[in-house]
Amino acid sequence: MSVTAIVGGNWGDEGKGKMTDLLAKEAAYVVRFQGGNNAGHTIMNQYGKFQLHLLPSGVFYQNATNILAPGVALNIKGFLDEYEHLMSRGVPAPQIKISHRAQVILPQHVLLDQYEEARLGTKKFGSTQSGIAPFYADKYSKIGIQVNDLFTPDRLLDKLERNIEKKNVLLQHFYKQPLLEAEKICDDLIPLGHRIKPFVCDTTKVMNEAIAQQKNILMEGQLGALKDPDHGIYPMTTSSSPLAGFSAIGAGIPATSIQHVVTVVKAYSSCVGAGPFVSEIFGEEAAQLRHLGGDNGEYGATTGRPRRMGWFDVVATRYGCTLQGTTEVALSLLDVLGYLENIPVCTAYQINDTITQAFPVTHELDLAKPVIEPLPGWQRDISHIRSYTDLPMEAKNYVNYIENAIGFPIKYISVGPERDAIIMR
Repeated sequence: MSVTAIVGGNWGDEGKGKMTDLLAKEAAYVVRFQGGNNAGHTIMNQYGKFQLHLLPSGVFYQNATNILAPGVALNIKGFLDEYEHLMSRGVPAPQIKISHRAQVILPQHVLLDQYEEARLGTKKFGSTQSGIAPFYADKYSKIGIQVNDLFTPDRLLDKLERNIEKKNVLLQHFYKQPLLEAEKICDDLIPLGHRIKPFVCDTTKVMNEAIAQQKNILMEGQLGALKDPDHGIYPMTTSSSPLAGFSAIGAGIPATSIQHVVTVVKAYSSCVGAGPFVSEIFGEEAAQLRHLGGDNGEYGATTGRPRRMGWFDVVATRYGCTLQGTTEVALSLLDVLGYLENIPVCTAYQINDTITQAFPVTHELDLAKPVIEPLPGWQRDISHIRSYTDLPMEAKNYVNYIENAIGFPIKYISVGPERDAIIMR
């Protein structure tokens, strides 16, 4: 039996979907344990190219049961649209289970997210405006709607009336927007509940039975360590914890069951949204890396926004891997750097007159400047290589340098977007 968490070491967009898709071949369960459809995982396989937002990345394997656990923010329309899109592309119907304890993203969550970002103007957080922050605010204010509420109309209406009471005061007097109607929201939710009912069950029971039966389980994280609301670049974070330590909580399994933590990091850096980004590059330098990066350029899988680009950040990555409890690293997109004669690496931060290798709090990050060390590039295409020994010496040296600098072993090296474009080390 093995329970493995696949998580991000940086700002998100590291390539976790590909690693989950790769390892799901041997998994009985693939579990989303937090977050909603506010981020995406891009996967390329025999069926084509897909961008998954809520569906776990094991949906392309018939052997895997895919679980949306209690910690997930469930956008029901988003889930149904993704599921139907898979069917329309000829993908065999996957096994999917949704926790009856998962909470539902409501229309008012999305509206409030949009209104607040518009109000903040130049000081906005860079939200995807998917309703995530208002959703989690309701969850921890204990006025959220669980999936099981959708099947009892009277209880659902009562809970919705409590949910919108304060919101209508805000909408009327603060945002100057139309008021919410509990009956209308209820009438829209009930048929959506009927559509997902075949997927709904007690996933916590399913998961713990799987552990007792010594099944292989993958926990699929969203975003990355630096977006954690406690340990990341607060307040430019997400609203749930993307750390491997939270995967047990979000899924409802014992913390001691997490045996392996695969932390995915890019061979360079990218970020969607606002916040400090010390190794960021600009202009033509950024445009070239953005154009060559990813599988179709570096653009957000959910928003389509161009990602902010930067060089590999040793300080941020070491910190992220430490937070995740990393047992092994997956280094993605190494092939992208093949155009460079010299590859800059951010090895430390300069804050005023101090050089530090410790990841500082947000207001100090705003002052930080990167300390750059260039490494020799390999200046050739490596996307066809499948053995570490066949990599150019300069590419091996780059991997070894990063491994030594961050202090965690690199086991997987991705050299292309395809499922098999991977080097096991």
